[in-house]
Parts: sequence; C-alpha cells; structure tokens
Amino acid sequence: MALPRFLRNGILRIARQDLLSFLDEYQEPLIRYFQEELQALDDRLDEEKLFIDIHMQPLGEELLRAVLRAVRRFIADFGEEDED
Repeated sequence: MALPRFLRNGILRIARQDLLSFLDEYQEPLIRYFQEELQALDDRLDEEKLFIDIHMQPLGEELLRAVLRAVRRFIADFGEEDED
C-alpha cells in the first residue's frame, strides 16, 4: 500500500539529510548495482548501430533507466544480507 503523495513528500523533506547520509554511506554498493545495470544495457545494445548512429536522447533515457533500476534494486535488497 503506497502512502499518499503529500505524506510521502513530507516524509522525504523531513528525512532528506538522513537519506543523503545514507547514500553517502552506501555509495560503493550502489555504484556496483549501477555497473551491473550498465553492463546489462551494454549487453542488450546492438554494437553495429551504436557506433554508426548514436541518438543521444534514447541513450540518455536508457542510462537513466539503468540508474533507476540500480537504485530500486539497492533499496529492495537493503538489509537482506544482514538477515541471514
């Protein structure tokens, strides 16, 4: 069940500094997730087309999607390693 937008946004404003500290503290694992997502993106791209005709908007969109997938994976996996 998702929180109402106004409540979620209010909580984010309150927790912003803690969230930034959290990201600083866990930067290396997050970078690892991003590297894995970029590798998956690289594996999906057709290399012949990549070097012949680069369209920056679609490439930028795919890179952003990789970043968001990495952040979502990191958040979803956070704390699971400590539970074992």
